[in-house]
Amino acid sequence: MKAVALSAAFVLAASSIHAQTELRLPEGMQRVTSAEGITEYAMPNGLHVLLFPDDSKPIVTVNITYKVGSRHEGYGETGMAHLLEHMVFKGTPKHPNIPKELTEHGARANGTTSFDRTNYYETVDDTEENVRWALDMESDRMVNSFIARKDLETEFSVVRNEYESGENNPQGVQRKRMLAAAFQWHNYGHSTIGEKSDIEGAPIERLQAYYKNYYQPDNAVLVVVGRMDQSKMLGLVNEYFGKIPKPTRKIIPTYTEEPIQDGERQVTLRRVGEVQVVACDFRSVAGTHQDEAPLSILAELMRDDPSGRLYKALVETKKAVRVSGNQMGLAEAGLLSFTAQLRPDQSLEEAKKIMLDVIDQVKDNPPTKEEVEKARKRLLKNIELSLKQSDRVGLTLTEYIAMGDWRLIFLQRDNLEKVTPADVLRVAQQYIKPANRTIGIFIPDAKPDRAEIPKAPDVASLMKDFKGKADMAQGENFDPSPANIEARTHRGSLPNGLQYAFLAKKTRGSSATASMTLRFGTLESLKGKATISAFTADMLDTGTAHKTREQIRDALDGLKARVNVGGGDQVVSVNVQTDREHFAETLRLAAEILREPSFPEVEFDKLKRQALSRIERSKSEPDALAGNLFQRISHPKFAKDDVRYTMTFDEEAEAIKALTIEQLKDFYKNFYGASHATIGIVGDFDEAEATAVLRDKFGDWKNPGDYQRIAHDYQQVAAQNETIQTPDKANAVYVAGYGFQMRDDDPEYPALTIGGYMLGGGFLNSRLATRIRQKEGLSYGVSGAFRADPMDKDAAFSARMIYNPDNLAKLEVAFREEIERAQKDGFTAQELEAAKTGWLKSQKVARSSDAGLAGSLNSYLFYKRDFNWSAQREQKVQNLTLEEVNAATKKHLDFSKMILVKAGSFKPSLQ
Repeated sequence: MKAVALSAAFVLAASSIHAQTELRLPEGMQRVTSAEGITEYAMPNGLHVLLFPDDSKPIVTVNITYKVGSRHEGYGETGMAHLLEHMVFKGTPKHPNIPKELTEHGARANGTTSFDRTNYYETVDDTEENVRWALDMESDRMVNSFIARKDLETEFSVVRNEYESGENNPQGVQRKRMLAAAFQWHNYGHSTIGEKSDIEGAPIERLQAYYKNYYQPDNAVLVVVGRMDQSKMLGLVNEYFGKIPKPTRKIIPTYTEEPIQDGERQVTLRRVGEVQVVACDFRSVAGTHQDEAPLSILAELMRDDPSGRLYKALVETKKAVRVSGNQMGLAEAGLLSFTAQLRPDQSLEEAKKIMLDVIDQVKDNPPTKEEVEKARKRLLKNIELSLKQSDRVGLTLTEYIAMGDWRLIFLQRDNLEKVTPADVLRVAQQYIKPANRTIGIFIPDAKPDRAEIPKAPDVASLMKDFKGKADMAQGENFDPSPANIEARTHRGSLPNGLQYAFLAKKTRGSSATASMTLRFGTLESLKGKATISAFTADMLDTGTAHKTREQIRDALDGLKARVNVGGGDQVVSVNVQTDREHFAETLRLAAEILREPSFPEVEFDKLKRQALSRIERSKSEPDALAGNLFQRISHPKFAKDDVRYTMTFDEEAEAIKALTIEQLKDFYKNFYGASHATIGIVGDFDEAEATAVLRDKFGDWKNPGDYQRIAHDYQQVAAQNETIQTPDKANAVYVAGYGFQMRDDDPEYPALTIGGYMLGGGFLNSRLATRIRQKEGLSYGVSGAFRADPMDKDAAFSARMIYNPDNLAKLEVAFREEIERAQKDGFTAQELEAAKTGWLKSQKVARSSDAGLAGSLNSYLFYKRDFNWSAQREQKVQNLTLEEVNAATKKHLDFSKMILVKAGSFKPSLQ
């Protein structure tokens, strides 16, 4: 195919990143600065370009950030920046159907809006055709987007649906109310989603004017990350963006400054819900200010689970089930926030008093060196791990571009490294004051002690002499084709039965990833133990024979690693992310977590409280209620003691209340082992060392009981149509689907895969999305797909939509008509070719993720497959004919078999 030939030419043209000492700059383009592998260029029209080459993955991410967000909205314009983000996906004369193009190119894409910026990105495989398309599309919609009245008429209802979805979350609504109380004059007091009346009433002329003013090259930063020849990439950028003239208009900078807060403020929210929340906000500094780093550390050491001060005072004492904290530094101001969630039987007033006391006492009980160091390690680890994922770096930089300079990410990292306990105490004394908090009531005070918030620094002066650290280690030019993956993969097993698959390669930042699964039990031996199994897995990382939960967290921070453990029924899953230097030690720590859990009683009690809180919250949430009922209807033939049985929320709560710590210990003793374990490891690691660690830590660990995989063959269920009332919820959920007998190696399944992709997959370009979201504006989120199990004859078609409850009738008509049209008339040849191209490209992008690749290697060991199977599957998709796809769709797509579940606050006439 033409795209393949272009890809070869594009990749062959690329030379080593470090070999490009002198780049050929297009006429008028100037190099601005470089830091840690990223270089900035400026074009004559004002556009700034960041190049971040990474040969380790055959993908390219194009991200463009516009320096406009909700901060720039005028009266009656709340939500306009976000509404415009949606409208820009509606196309241009040259690119009239952007969702269709995104799907055809297999792009991982999105657009997001925040207080200070709006961004759009596409991650594609690194063919020249893909890169040219992405640059052409972004440059074209920068100035030529339709922003048409007819599109606004449908899209505003989609955005309203997104708004209503947020209104379902009481904690999110509370956050909006508190922002408005903390920032009474500055636009940070307006949530990005905007107010419903502004969303619905936005005049097209104002939206067009907003677009023309802010969507211009001198107000944008283009970031290109991935495998590239830098000289050629700059030429392509200049080819597509250089023809856009520099605008003559001048953007008026925002100048509103929030006055010093002169007393406590209180927000009270009363809505339907099952979880209580108490929160406390303090006005703080812009993200560019030197106090951002110590404030971030203060937030971390207060909220950390399990060592944070608020955590110990509220969660460990059973006064709350969860706490959180965050320092939100924006371009012009900031907010230091703390939140606690409570069950209905816990005292809101008591939790509020404890929270305020603990926060206020920081000034008299200064943070210790140990607390500061622990928080610093965690924050630095998260920054470093984010910088190792080059396809996410462009998105991360977006936030710092919005603050004024992309290099702020490195400056803030460096500032974190310098923070002392004295710095944390200083910012606590400066900002944690009753007059500066939003939670309480007004109290007269003859001598008010107020917090004066410093102005945001001048970013140009701040960054004038900044020099970054040495560039992060680059990865190899890795080909993620199934053939190359298979050629590079080494498999083996240990005497106890554990199987492993290794794919060693050079990666950015020398990162390494592992995915491991333990398997145990039989249908008979696991009877009545579903909840016990899930809680046993959740308890593993709460303490070992040698380490408390806090010490485990500290050890992971020291290793710059993440180890996530979870599971239930017959499996426990472990995911590891770290680097070459720390990989062996991290694997040993994971082994300690798995093999030597201590099951501390205090952590068990906290886990139960948190689970019960989640269940209580779910009882009023449309999404949770619809999903639970759909699952119970779809799989009704299992006995209550069968691990395949889906409990009601009340049954789940009763099972959790009845749990004892001894049941978990007995379950672990009787079931856990590595005889049937599999592990996939991908990245920069020493294979011999990894093998030695696996042999040493897992080689003698055998399952004490039998293991037999529990089958999940589909059992026929009659169609049903159910409605759940959820009072006072602005957003509703529609879940639909049905099952049938088929495995994913069935000859018809490739055709169904593509049929489902055309019907409900891709990027807002499917039949369902085009009709329900793009044309009629009924739902913000629309999806539908076929899926089949790799081992059991258990297949299904499923769909999900969110919508305004008043639109239920219209939504049902549109959904049914599109399903029946696809079943009766099938798809077109043009749709099929575009879908095959997009789906195949998306598979390549997925294989470029080391975590995803490790997961596939892990599961393939269990399925007794390798990547030759993937290659054969993709070839089958490539060879599909229209007749095959339409025949399979007609045979297996049937609206009359649908199980329909709708949850929302419906009027009686709509049920």
